[in-house]
Amino acid sequence: MDFRAIIMGVLFAVMWSSAFSSARIIVADAPPMAALAVRFLISGGIAVGMALWLGQPWRLTREQWRLTILFGVCQNALYLGLNFVAMQTVEASLAAIIASSLPLWVALSGWLISGETVRPLGIAGLVAGFAGVAVIMGTRLSAGVDPFGVALCGIGVLALTFATLALRGASSGGNVLMIVGLQMLVGSAVLFVPAILLETWTINPSWVLAAAFTYTVFVPGLAATIVWFVLVRRIGTVRASTFHFLNPFLGVAIAALLLGEALGTLDILGVLIITLGILAVQLSKVPEAATER
Repeated sequence: MDFRAIIMGVLFAVMWSSAFSSARIIVADAPPMAALAVRFLISGGIAVGMALWLGQPWRLTREQWRLTILFGVCQNALYLGLNFVAMQTVEASLAAIIASSLPLWVALSGWLISGETVRPLGIAGLVAGFAGVAVIMGTRLSAGVDPFGVALCGIGVLALTFATLALRGASSGGNVLMIVGLQMLVGSAVLFVPAILLETWTINPSWVLAAAFTYTVFVPGLAATIVWFVLVRRIGTVRASTFHFLNPFLGVAIAALLLGEALGTLDILGVLIITLGILAVQLSKVPEAATER
């Protein structure tokens, strides 16, 4: 893994982790699904416009369209939509921790569904990672966290698992920026339906809301997605996913810094266990990455 890939991976982890705190700010003063649908409409429009300016084709193969739609629905509409709704009652740090279990779910799915071989280090990482999640869940649930919101976050990370498994094929045509824009527009179109039918579009305008929304559109919404696609193409899905081990710590740290969310001793212990578990799972797969590209 070269130095440029490392910088891209760390940058992606920071941007991805910060999205939970900015989302928590947004949903406090705006309807979650409507805000997310507008965000994707803006981000997707910008990405498609930039792609056309760079000469990237919008005519995708049938397989690319299928995977782009799947990715747009699973990541943008389901994963992010459910997380935005959940963060009306669930703290950003907890949502970040649940979402950070993505590599564990990807590895477990590959093992149980696809019959992939998991080495002892990977098995130990899975056990440790899920144990860390259980520690935090037990602490938060006993403290009165909203179980419905937690369930929405859990369903969301499962949707993101399927999106991650589909990602490589969707970005294989060289027109990465176009793919990014189109999958955002897919998510926007899907989200507008429940936003119109189920939500009351009441907004409490403020400079904090405007700043959080603008940041979410351009940084985790657009820049992080582009960096992730490029990183996956550069070093493969397995090696790129290694950087997810940074997300539990970064998500909790950013939420504590920006939102003042409190952390207990068991929370910190759980984050440490999850981080080490994710790292173990990904390191157990790294030798296989050479054959993936």
